[in-house]
Amino acid sequence: MNLYGLKLRCAQRDDSLEHGNEKHVAGAERMVAEENILPVAQSLLHRALHRSEELPDLVSLKIEKLNRSDVLELDALSVRTIEVPDADAGICEVRKILEAMSLPNIPGILELLQSKQNIRGAVLLNVDTFERLEPNQQRGIRATYMDADTVYVDAVKNHFREALVLATKTASAPNIIGEICISDDPDYVTGYVASKDIGYVRITHLKKLGSPYGKRIFLYRGNVSEVARCIAYLENQKVLVKNVPHRAQNASEGLPGLRHKFCELAVQLDTIIAEQLYRECKTVPSENVLMFASNNYLGLANAPEVKAFAVEQLERYGIGSGGSRLTCGTTGLHTLLETRLAEFKQTESALVFNSGFSANIGIIPAICKAGDVIFSDELNHASLIDGCRLSKAETVIYRHNDMDDLESKISSHLKVGRPGVSGMVVSDAVFSMDGDILHYPRFMEIADRYGLFSMLDEAHSTGVLGRNGTGIAEHFGMTRQPDILMGSLSKALGSEGGFVCGSELLISFLRNKARSFIFSTSLSPVIIAAALQSLEILMQNPARVQKLRDNVQYFCRNLHEQGINVHTESAIIPIIVGKEEIAMQLAERLLNEGIFASAIRYPTVKRGEARLRLTIMATHSQAELLWAAERIVKALGQCGICRSMPMPN
Repeated sequence: MNLYGLKLRCAQRDDSLEHGNEKHVAGAERMVAEENILPVAQSLLHRALHRSEELPDLVSLKIEKLNRSDVLELDALSVRTIEVPDADAGICEVRKILEAMSLPNIPGILELLQSKQNIRGAVLLNVDTFERLEPNQQRGIRATYMDADTVYVDAVKNHFREALVLATKTASAPNIIGEICISDDPDYVTGYVASKDIGYVRITHLKKLGSPYGKRIFLYRGNVSEVARCIAYLENQKVLVKNVPHRAQNASEGLPGLRHKFCELAVQLDTIIAEQLYRECKTVPSENVLMFASNNYLGLANAPEVKAFAVEQLERYGIGSGGSRLTCGTTGLHTLLETRLAEFKQTESALVFNSGFSANIGIIPAICKAGDVIFSDELNHASLIDGCRLSKAETVIYRHNDMDDLESKISSHLKVGRPGVSGMVVSDAVFSMDGDILHYPRFMEIADRYGLFSMLDEAHSTGVLGRNGTGIAEHFGMTRQPDILMGSLSKALGSEGGFVCGSELLISFLRNKARSFIFSTSLSPVIIAAALQSLEILMQNPARVQKLRDNVQYFCRNLHEQGINVHTESAIIPIIVGKEEIAMQLAERLLNEGIFASAIRYPTVKRGEARLRLTIMATHSQAELLWAAERIVKALGQCGICRSMPMPN
């Protein structure tokens, strides 16, 4: 694994300086794996540009490739905290620790520690002669090349974590018997004393809030001829520190510039990172990779005729729509797309929303209200869950795809004194993380028998299920559509947006009651044009759907032959690995092999069910599918995953 050093430097222009005109104001250093360079660099730059004190005129970031064999691994020092009411009490605690170390001239050390002089680096102090040993006393000693062995991305400076890493490295330096530190950050009052013997001792107050003065003192004892070796270790030895906690127990104290406003958010974010659940926007590599994470199932997002039609309409309509659908945001393209969607889904009418998410959080609260009951599958998409919450209706969760449990829960509500149940039964048609298909005939029969609205999210079944790709009803050979049929333009249709199909009455009602439709600026005509052209291609050439189905079967067969037990009737193939970190490792290994796949973790799926989520496209060739299957099997083996993989229930 490649390792890289990141060095950030912040400076201000100062023409009064004798040598040069740049005054150093801040710096930070990290050591990270290649895949973490971008998020860590972004966090460092964000920190530099949003300082609470001196803002820099100049910011530089150096990235250096390191030799992994040169890296020394150390266990983090033990941590304890001494709570004190003020800085005077804190200095008394430092004095006690120094006395226990039997150091001479303790008053001189404390006077140096509290002096109103900031040094860019650390003082290297001979505790026996009280001589300062750093070659340049203005610059001090710069301890560099160190980090924790687990990645973290903090929105603000994590004083505790960074100091513990530095203290751990320093404690192992030749002839260093201890370290004392007070931060020069005006908003951070906690300091520490550290050594191999006493560990890392945090003292909650070592200066007054607002004081810009701080000091770092390395306590040296030994032959002066060995000073060069000590400095070389501090400044050049690469160190990764193991078992570093994210924050001390009183983690919210002292975050710079925040005055506790964002402290709780920072603590929560650190918990997410520590649990391997941190999320970031992963840029699709510009180099050639094989895509196994896209919902562009039919490859229509890249179809030349779709792009050409979108460009043609761009010239005609421009970019933005300029208003909501009920003001000036409806073009002829919007109306035509809704007409064609209704024809495709064999319903009376249709309505386009800005996204599938906005469709679901608009439709459900418009239909259901307080006093109604919604019966929702436990693995429904987050947008359906949020739609249920926003409706203020009672939401009853039934076991995943278990129609007996659904009917039992409806019957239970009938038996508690209600003459009938007013509300809805809602489900995904294809479940986005498991790829399994709803038991549609029984679902519809139950909803109709109990007089409940039936609503389906066909985001992952449109263009995938059925001979012509029209969805789940065609897949089961039924003509009866759900009362409320929601779908997406951003998956098999390769564009953006969501839609709902149903009766004229339903669509007219939603046009007047669905807040996410009424109060959103309309989708760009260019996006609508792309969706319209993709739909036309699908309606005229359903062979794309068969090609997708053939590819899915071919890929699953190749995995089966290599011992990986997978099966799907949709285009989604989950490979459950359990632990979050293993899923992340798998995705990273595959990316290094040239395969872009998604690692899915909690809360998207249950804890302990982290997985690799693979999606197949009609545009994959059989050679590509075979090549990918071989590398996926290899990556599973490298991560210690057995070949008999569990499938979702």
